[in-house]
Amino acid sequence: MSDPRKHPEWLEPHSLKWYQQLGDKYQAYSYPWTSTIETPNGESIYDDELYQMVRDKKVLDVGCGHGEFALHCSSAADKVVGFDVIDSFLKSGMQKPRENLEFVLGNTKEGLPFGRDEFDVAYIRKGPTSAYPHLKRVVKENGQVLGLHPGDASGKELADYFPGLFEFSPRTPILEKINRILVGCSFSKTEIEIYETVEYLHASMDVIRFCCFGQTLNVFSAVERENLSAIEGIFKREAAEKGLAITHSRYIVRVTV
Repeated sequence: MSDPRKHPEWLEPHSLKWYQQLGDKYQAYSYPWTSTIETPNGESIYDDELYQMVRDKKVLDVGCGHGEFALHCSSAADKVVGFDVIDSFLKSGMQKPRENLEFVLGNTKEGLPFGRDEFDVAYIRKGPTSAYPHLKRVVKENGQVLGLHPGDASGKELADYFPGLFEFSPRTPILEKINRILVGCSFSKTEIEIYETVEYLHASMDVIRFCCFGQTLNVFSAVERENLSAIEGIFKREAAEKGLAITHSRYIVRVTV
């Protein structure tokens, strides 16, 4: 299949330009494909654990995106401060104001613009790993930090189903990066758990939506035009009753400051 990464408008996923494009176009960070994920899974476990952690606390949400989860946590927390680098995401979050919810614009690579010991707890829900070294200063001693990050094995079967359209390496660069950062942070305690389950993509177009998440309409249209017929044939052959089965993988990071 044609390689979408060769399209002149392709942006590296999770780069700053990619996030900015996503914010400018959709004002939200949300997956465009439809799927069913078997439970319990990494995200459901994380969400339940986090909601208990933030209860009656002053909370920092790092990489809050359009603020959907910060809004959810604000119903249990004393106060939530959402922090993100994409202005259009934050503007979307501000459209649903709450007295105990605040948004701050900034880049974690330049630090966190908060005072020492300002927060009881913090979380990074699919946000930037570059925040971890700065959390030791802004979260109180013995405070908790909870992180959720995509696993390296996520969607690994897609490279076999649709060669050229997807790439997969058996290496674990995300996990290695998280480990390397945490080692340098001198936290009191750190733990990383890997959670894997099955995700079922519902339709052929969800394969393209998965591949082109965050890309321009021109990239999406090119992939659809050049590959949809072949994708439909493979999807029909490989999909089960629930859909096309792929790995859903998440890393949960638990830190005591």
